[in-house]
Amino acid sequence: MKNESIILLRDLSEDGILRLTLNDVGRRNALSEAMLSELGEAIAGAGKDPAVRVIVLAANGPAFCAGHDLKEMTAGRDAEDRGRAYFTRVMAQCSGVMQGIVNCPKPVIAEVTGIATAAGCQLVASCDLAVAAETAKFSTPGVHIGLFCSTPMVALSRNTTNKHAMEMLLTGDMVPAARAAEIGLVNYAVPEAELQATTMEMARKIASKSSMTLATGKRAYYAQREMPLAEAYDYASQVMVDNMLAHDAEEGIGAFIEKRAPRWQDR
Repeated sequence: MKNESIILLRDLSEDGILRLTLNDVGRRNALSEAMLSELGEAIAGAGKDPAVRVIVLAANGPAFCAGHDLKEMTAGRDAEDRGRAYFTRVMAQCSGVMQGIVNCPKPVIAEVTGIATAAGCQLVASCDLAVAAETAKFSTPGVHIGLFCSTPMVALSRNTTNKHAMEMLLTGDMVPAARAAEIGLVNYAVPEAELQATTMEMARKIASKSSMTLATGKRAYYAQREMPLAEAYDYASQVMVDNMLAHDAEEGIGAFIEKRAPRWQDR
């Protein structure tokens, strides 16, 4: 699958890895309304496509994503309500895309080069996994322009500890990739020359698993995280029961006992 869109490139490999590449280089891959629309549609479509097993989110140019398009946002102030309705709609659209990544049954891996700032940092934090070039940098710099990064805060605070998240939010400072790995914002910081190979190795490893199992686990992970401990265990126990009754669990356990490779049917 190849779609030479101006702002979002799509490429599906034979092993089921869909690469979505932000390609609005002139606007530093900002999350414009058009970008949000294309990205949201691509994630939703991939979630329903049985040919897609893993999604890699990458970017062209010197910025992974510079956040919202502030020129577009400023133009929204021209309305009689000074932009309230417009800002409400754009924030809802952006939040929908971020939740779409979390709710997508396919694992999503961010492959980060350059800078990821504000909603761009939120985009990285919303992905299930992230691999960054050692030269990449991250920030939630809204405080520099009088705008607290409240929506990026939601994803950031679910990846890092309170104090690490608050330091980024209150100072707006750039965080280098090595530090981002230390605080849990990304999984690894690797040399830029090795970035794509490292990301694709991880993607292929995940793509070799049962898609049913991955979807079950991803959904359960994000659901239980919001529950009290006892409720989480009750929920996870029921998930395990249902999972044990699935074909791929029976096949996987049988393959392990018989010392052979499993033959997944993704069900």
